[in-house]
Amino acid sequence: MSLFVREASFYKKFFTLTLIIGLQNIITFGVNLSDNLMIGGYSESALSGIAIANQIQFVLQMLVMGVAEGLVIMASRYWGANDVGSIKRIASIGMRLSILVSLVMWAVVFFFPQGLLSLFANDQSVIAEGTKFVKIICFSYLFFSITSILLATLRSVETVKIGFILSSTTLIINVCLNYVLIYGHFGFPSLGVQGSAIATLSARIIELIIVCIFVKRFDRKIYLKLRDFITIEMGLFKQYVKLGSPILMSNFVWGIAMATQTSILGHMGAAAIAANSIATTIFQIVSVVVFASASATTIVIGKTIGEGNMDKITSYAKTLQMLYLVIGLCTGAALFVTKDYVLGLYTISGEAKDLALQFMTVLSITVCGTAYQMPSLTGIVRSGGDTKFVLYNDTIFMWLIVLPASALCSFVFNLSPLVTFICLKSDQILKCFVAIIKVNRFKWIRTFDSYSSDSKETVV
Repeated sequence: MSLFVREASFYKKFFTLTLIIGLQNIITFGVNLSDNLMIGGYSESALSGIAIANQIQFVLQMLVMGVAEGLVIMASRYWGANDVGSIKRIASIGMRLSILVSLVMWAVVFFFPQGLLSLFANDQSVIAEGTKFVKIICFSYLFFSITSILLATLRSVETVKIGFILSSTTLIINVCLNYVLIYGHFGFPSLGVQGSAIATLSARIIELIIVCIFVKRFDRKIYLKLRDFITIEMGLFKQYVKLGSPILMSNFVWGIAMATQTSILGHMGAAAIAANSIATTIFQIVSVVVFASASATTIVIGKTIGEGNMDKITSYAKTLQMLYLVIGLCTGAALFVTKDYVLGLYTISGEAKDLALQFMTVLSITVCGTAYQMPSLTGIVRSGGDTKFVLYNDTIFMWLIVLPASALCSFVFNLSPLVTFICLKSDQILKCFVAIIKVNRFKWIRTFDSYSSDSKETVV
């Protein structure tokens, strides 16, 4: 069998999905970058406050993404089987779970903001700024969750352009409102972090309105109606829980782990918090193709399994791994070359700038590992149906290796933020060895009867 797929349609589909999803992601991360840049020019404590507040938002995003990923894996298979009715029922399940998650997160953040933020930092000025931010931004959680599920449902049937349009609109609105509300232009009061929160909340509300209009008037594949979200089919729900609960748990574990990483760095000073926030935001923007390739893989592999074309899976997986390596090398080079120019846009202390430069240098190396192992495991293995493996793998690496080692570096041996940061990102390289073995053994492929509510999984 040839190492590379020779079907032009495969490359066209993969790169088209990756490009559009990547553009959507870069604009989405651009919203965070605009917040960082504008707040960074306001004050460093405000930037650090939003940085730790966004860790709570990140946990919500990981949970909602977990629900959405389970939805995409199942729905893309039904799309391959041309079963639109099941896609609607899966969307209903995902919507209920996503709304539940957002409401729980809202309640916790709204009633216990200072207690939560004190887990990530001990600087009272930083906590005070973060509290102002989360008391407003928590009201955006519900709007974000509903929008995410609607976009995931559309993405599962290869409708992805609306996500790009939506993200572009959100960025424009957010930047304009940030300019007006943070600094008090055009007669508006200067609200600082509260202005940034109001801007993001407004953008999320408008975002949901736009996607609802698209689903109602322009979608020609699923024809979602409000009544489709009223009922729930228990057979599909059990199937979703079996396939999707490990993804939800994996994303939850990962989200808590990322928040814990911020907490470890956060107790090393405001400069470390600001540097981590800047480095992470820039990293997310530069590496959008990496994350987009994982999403594109989920759709391609899921649909292929749904179509019953099992003979193509092996060659697809081998080709995708080679593409991931190329993407990783290009991403690492881009991050390394642009790091100095980007840092020049920030108004921060010399200590924070030096740390950010060091962190970004580390990320320009580890992103090569991220580009291979992340889409291999969350794209290929998960979409193949083996959703438990990623949960076990992330839990072992993060909670038994990375976080204990990093905590020792920070709190016991009092090593520098750079050494601690290297420990925090070491799993991105180590996981590559696991991914190579797991993917190429091809024991991750699962199928289920698309039309039976009492479906049984079988290993191919």
